[in-house]
Amino acid sequence: SSLERRGVRVVSDVDEVDAAGTLVLRTHGVSPEVERRCRERGIAVVDATCPYVKRVHIAARRMKAAGYDVVVAGEHGHAEVEATSAQVAGARVVADADEARRVDAQKVALICQTTLAASTLEGIAGALATTCETLHVQNTICSATSERQQAAADLSARVDVMIVLGGLGSANTRHLAEIASACGTPCHHVEDAADIDRSWVEDARSVGLTAGASTPQEHIAEATQRLVELGGRLA
Repeated sequence: SSLERRGVRVVSDVDEVDAAGTLVLRTHGVSPEVERRCRERGIAVVDATCPYVKRVHIAARRMKAAGYDVVVAGEHGHAEVEATSAQVAGARVVADADEARRVDAQKVALICQTTLAASTLEGIAGALATTCETLHVQNTICSATSERQQAAADLSARVDVMIVLGGLGSANTRHLAEIASACGTPCHHVEDAADIDRSWVEDARSVGLTAGASTPQEHIAEATQRLVELGGRLA
């Protein structure tokens, strides 16, 4: 890529960074341990952590300091969730209501992955409310994510088929597909315009297209053009 030709590379550990280099922290954030190791080695750091994610980190530390057990609603293994849960000792990650019911704590602060589906947060909060004495819920879902999810639900309710464009590994994009499918509308999650099949759209009276937060604008334009070429009638 052009960035690689300019000397930019992806690393998974601080030890891979030359002390004379500069480390850019990912949007999903990193653990305090990573930041500490950078300081110790004198590595220059550019913090590109999303401000919404930073807000979640601050909330976790504040609630822990106030004496709460911190529970993070989100996907196990997701980079953002791992960075958030690493902010405080003993933080627990729960992915759904069933896991939340197994949390053994009396004073709980619930925060969440910024791209979590609102319905998932509600289910987890409801489950925790039945098992603990004190529950503080802080909705840390990114406002842009909430708006995109609501728009996807509204669009899905008035079209015959939905196309969700974005990485198959992208949490916020998968949630858009889940929301569209929950409306009862046939939904197809694709990474590329070329993946859109003619049979999905040629007989549909209207087609809805939405995309994940990090989907490049040119990919959206390509998908739009592909749908037009296949005879799809965009809503």
